[in-house]
Amino acid sequence: MERISSRQNAVVKRFRDLARTTRGTGSSRDHASQGGHAAEVLLDGEHLVHEAITCGIAVEIAAISEKALTNNRGALARIARDVKKRGGRVVAVTEQVLAAMSPVQHPSGVVAIGRARPIDLGVVFSSTLHLPLVVIVAGVQDPGNVGAIIRTAAAFGATGVIAIDGTANPFGWKALRGAMGGTFRLPVTARAALPDVIDAAGDAGVRVIAAVPRGGTPLPSLDLRAPAAIVLGGEGAGVDPDTVRAVGQSVTIPMGAPVESLNVAAAAAVILYEAMRQRRA
Repeated sequence: MERISSRQNAVVKRFRDLARTTRGTGSSRDHASQGGHAAEVLLDGEHLVHEAITCGIAVEIAAISEKALTNNRGALARIARDVKKRGGRVVAVTEQVLAAMSPVQHPSGVVAIGRARPIDLGVVFSSTLHLPLVVIVAGVQDPGNVGAIIRTAAAFGATGVIAIDGTANPFGWKALRGAMGGTFRLPVTARAALPDVIDAAGDAGVRVIAAVPRGGTPLPSLDLRAPAAIVLGGEGAGVDPDTVRAVGQSVTIPMGAPVESLNVAAAAAVILYEAMRQRRA
């Protein structure tokens, strides 16, 4: 098996560069393209790499701790075999090299580069197996929050997630870790323009609802059994007032004083759970 022991190796630099370019909101080259070729994504950790393989994501190269590979029956050895079986490249690396390649402070033994499949807006709104329940993330800056929202969406039966331009990259390594594989189980669109999203929702017969801290329809009174898309705004500022006016309908989560709002990922969980409850009932 190929082995890398130098932190100066070109493969190590490639991993480092990818960690930097997929960190934040970035530019168009930083995201899985909408309607274009699959883009590179950085997969850190045993669970995420395993989820990627399970969901059919092409893993181009996986760097695995050489110490872990000595256990032929271990989870990382199985990942190595799965990557090879699917035509990917596996390299054994020292602990020092793995630390240089991984974007986290304490690597878990494997880091890989895969290719995410771009999802078109129309696909996100055209669920045929379930009533559409789409999450629109607008201006959320923390990639951990974006990942948590995607994970919540997968858990509570959402049919897709759309990240509006200016939102943290849902295909960045930190968001992918937060989503725990949910990004590969749901249609996820990045860098969409809000007017295009609203138009696509209208064409698909999906009503768009903005989540606001006050003044919206109380969540228990909102009928979420019909096709719906929920707009979640950024940390602090929330959904832009112009967006609230553009969509024409809003929802508020009732809560006890003096608390006025929830973390955006927590709000997503509450709203999506209520939608799931109504639809199952």
